[in-house]
Amino acid sequence: MEYSMTGRFTIEDYRYYSRQPSFKEGKDNGPKLKTREKVNIDLNVELENGKGCSFVWMHLVEGFKLPSVYIIRLFNKYTSKQVGVMIQILNEMRLLLKQPIFKWIEKLMENFKTPILCIQLGPSTHVIIVTTPELACEFLHKQDEIFMSRPEILSAELVSDGYLSAILAPFGDQWRKMRKVLHEHLLSSQSHRWLEPKRNEEANHLLSYICNQIAKQENVVDGGLINIRIVSRHFCANVMTKIVFGTRLFGDGMEAGGSAEEEGAHLTALFTILKYLYAFCITDYFPWLRGKIDIDGHEKKTRKALEIIRKYQDPLIDERIRMWKKGARTETSDLLDALITHENPKLTPNEIKSQIVELMIATIDNPSNAVEWAMAEMINQPVLLERAVKELDCVVGRNRLVEERDLPQLNYLKACIKECFRLHPFAPLNPPHVPIKDTTVAGYLIPKGSHVMLSRRGLGRNPDVWEDPLRFDPERHLTWEESRVVLSDDDLTMISFSTGKRGCPGVVLGSTITTMLLARMVQGFSWGLLCKVDLAEGNDDPCLAKPLVAVAKPRLPNHLYPED
Repeated sequence: MEYSMTGRFTIEDYRYYSRQPSFKEGKDNGPKLKTREKVNIDLNVELENGKGCSFVWMHLVEGFKLPSVYIIRLFNKYTSKQVGVMIQILNEMRLLLKQPIFKWIEKLMENFKTPILCIQLGPSTHVIIVTTPELACEFLHKQDEIFMSRPEILSAELVSDGYLSAILAPFGDQWRKMRKVLHEHLLSSQSHRWLEPKRNEEANHLLSYICNQIAKQENVVDGGLINIRIVSRHFCANVMTKIVFGTRLFGDGMEAGGSAEEEGAHLTALFTILKYLYAFCITDYFPWLRGKIDIDGHEKKTRKALEIIRKYQDPLIDERIRMWKKGARTETSDLLDALITHENPKLTPNEIKSQIVELMIATIDNPSNAVEWAMAEMINQPVLLERAVKELDCVVGRNRLVEERDLPQLNYLKACIKECFRLHPFAPLNPPHVPIKDTTVAGYLIPKGSHVMLSRRGLGRNPDVWEDPLRFDPERHLTWEESRVVLSDDDLTMISFSTGKRGCPGVVLGSTITTMLLARMVQGFSWGLLCKVDLAEGNDDPCLAKPLVAVAKPRLPNHLYPED
């Protein structure tokens, strides 16, 4: 049942109407409606600047007594004819229960053909999505000093133990303190060189693990089946465990060099945190519900995942702190030692624990996802894989293993990784940037406290920037002007590590882990498929819908493969 009408209807009219008892009780002043029937009202809305129009529709939400009201606002910037879109969503919970939100946002921006979208969630939160590099640079280059805070939301508060860590903390003294620790000490170039032997050790474990898996599969002719998602994710997690704690495993491990139940549980919990961090939790926009009800289940799942992570990490941290206090440990050999012995400022045990959780979740997602997608794309197009192999044979040869010193010369391999960052980002949206005061960006008024999110997929697949954007083409990153391919992109035509004061502090570490993982896999083994790879994305995230399983066969002399 639908009705339509035309007339003037201001925001003030809506606010008056929304306070009326009949509205709050979910009743309608017009014809009686059954659940899920809609009333569409086409209205000319007078905006604050006297321009623009809106399309408003209302519908009763099944399971709730409050009606939903969307106000989609088309408005012209007062400095340009380019059109932006704003949506107010008031009393709307049903939308936030529909996952994934990012696909709904993408569809909305596509329908309105707008590069910037503002959604008002709850009574006062403006979520602003950006999909063009010109606008992205306005936020993160020209006004980086303003957009350097983070939102105070439940998931970030839980993961950072009350905003004690660097990446998740809002702008303030704690952020400055922990950012200094990361940039000047933990992730400095000196620290990166210091920890190279630990990364090399894990790169060797990678080869031995794959060889052992092949040897166990006597029923597979000429090679063995390897689950590349499992290999990639465990490699990234084990590298971080090694450089943070000095050990690659929380338990005793398994035969053939594999990870045990402890590592599986820990890794699953880390990816659970990533799934629910900045994931449009209902109570973030309706804070009066916090502590009363967990409608979407985000809080329960986040707390459970953190409980598992801390079950394995916290005892190691507490024991190490005791060792330093008693004098049983006197030499700094990993990042945990560096955090404990850090002076000026001295860190509390809770700051150390929260910062380590943040380091773990920040370094396992992009590298593992990019390598799985790169392997899938290259195996599906053998000519691409062949070119990457030839580059490795030319730069490194087949009489030694690729090492970190070789990575700057592996431009085609890095171009494959960069193309995956562009086309297949792990996270569809960048973590929110929050302005510390009202400001104007490219003619748009951005209120203080807004959540500005750059769309990784929107930027990386923007047809005005990238030719044939949905095609996997590593050569688009190879130019005559650039002698070496770097995985970062400060021009924000895509996002790999972001930029500015809130850019990833671990660009070098993340680039090294990703490139070394792919280089060792491509150099060490020939790869094939039992059938063509299905490159479909998952329903809930941009990862491959099905984990990539490929046939691997050693291609180097036997003596080069390390033994556990």
